Amino acid sequence: MIDPAVKQELSGYRQSIDNIDAALVHMLAERFRCTKAVGVLKAKYNLPPADPAREEYQIERLRHLARDANLDPDFAEKFLNFIIHEVIRHHEAIAADLKD
Repeated sequence: MIDPAVKQELSGYRQSIDNIDAALVHMLAERFRCTKAVGVLKAKYNLPPADPAREEYQIERLRHLARDANLDPDFAEKFLNFIIHEVIRHHEAIAADLKD
């Protein structure tokens, strides 16, 4: 049997986690709305979908932010790399659609 006080504390943490997850989803949706606009602009002016210099800058920036927030910078980099790959995939699709 779980102590009711422990159960209540656990429930409170889980509610906070659920709220944070919801905020993350909404923030990611907003980020992808912006990157979609970037993809359209790049396609319109025949710019490449990927920008390695920008990606490198963003990774270093995020690693610094992660260290300041006491978050594992390697985890933050993996997370950003996943997002970058998705953005590039979206930009490639946008460019292909505009060519059709």
